[in-house]
This record gives sequence, structure tokens and C-alpha cells, in this order.
Amino acid sequence: MTAYLARRPKRADGRRNYDNILTAARTAFDAHGTDAALEDIARNAGVAIGTLYGHFPTRETLIEASVRDSLDALRDRAEELTAHAGDDPVAALTTWFHQSVAHCSTYRGLVGFLTASTYDEGTPLHQSCVDMHGAGGALLAMAQEAGRVRADLTPTDLFTAITSAAWARESSPPGEDHSVRLIGFLIDAFTR
Repeated sequence: MTAYLARRPKRADGRRNYDNILTAARTAFDAHGTDAALEDIARNAGVAIGTLYGHFPTRETLIEASVRDSLDALRDRAEELTAHAGDDPVAALTTWFHQSVAHCSTYRGLVGFLTASTYDEGTPLHQSCVDMHGAGGALLAMAQEAGRVRADLTPTDLFTAITSAAWARESSPPGEDHSVRLIGFLIDAFTR
């Protein structure tokens, strides 16, 4: 199965509808998680549900479009940190770990969606997730080569830890973030 990637239309009215749908989707996902009602998103965007489906045939394509740029920016951030880590690759890895956890828990339910996309080639975000996995793996390898992180830690271990911390953050009560201590424990375990 080939993943469908939503693209911004060329006509002005189509671009306006596309942008309005994305804005409404981000607001709805922020308030209600990735299970937000698509009918409400369409209504808040000022379009019919058919127009929403015309741009985004599935919930997954709408989620993908709402997070693709930030996921690619996170990949770029890993590459930037790898290039400029200097003498402290653990600090670079820790910074990126925190940023990854924050991104993966942007919307309630997103961490599960991203985890599934990493392993399912048919999902719209698969390639972005694979690229981010590779960039994070390079950051991890740099810290390992410096002898600062356990040599037996794999990129899959790193991303399992990120998703675990993101789930802890996502499920924290309002006003609390249970991922902060967990991230500290995980980074400490990585460096022993």
C-alpha cells in the first residue's frame, strides 16, 4: 500500500480551505487528542465534511499533515546537535531526548500514531519517522563513540525510551509532567 500524502492545493480557494482545515485540526487535536471529531474540525474550518475528506481522505492523513513539518524539524534538530555537540554529546542527546518527548506528546494519542508509523510502511508519516530514527541514531552513535553512553544501547532502545517518556507525559495529570523524572532516570541509565 502506498501512503497518501496531503499536498497544499494550487488554487487560492483550495489553499485557503486546506490551511483552515489544518489550523482547526491542530486546535482540535490540542484540545481533544488525535481522536477529535472530524465533523467538528470541518465545521470550525468553515468547510463541509466532504471538503475536509477531499483534502485529507483519512484521519491519518490529517494527523500527518498537522505534524509533518515539526517532525521533520525535529530530525533537522538532531542533525544540528550532532554537528555541533562539541565535547558534550550527552548534553546534545539529552536536549534532543527532551525535545522528542515533547513533540511525541504534542497531542493525546500522537505517540501511538508515531510509533505505528515507524513500523508501517503504508502510513503517511513512515518516511519522516524513519528519517528521525536515523538522525537520532546518529546522535546516539556520536555519544557512544565518545565513550559517554553505553555501547549496547541501540537506536530502537532510544526510541522505546522516548515513547515511554512521551506516554508518561501524555498521561500525567493536568499541571504535572511525569516524564521529567523518567527522562532523568533514563539518561542516567544510558550513561552508566
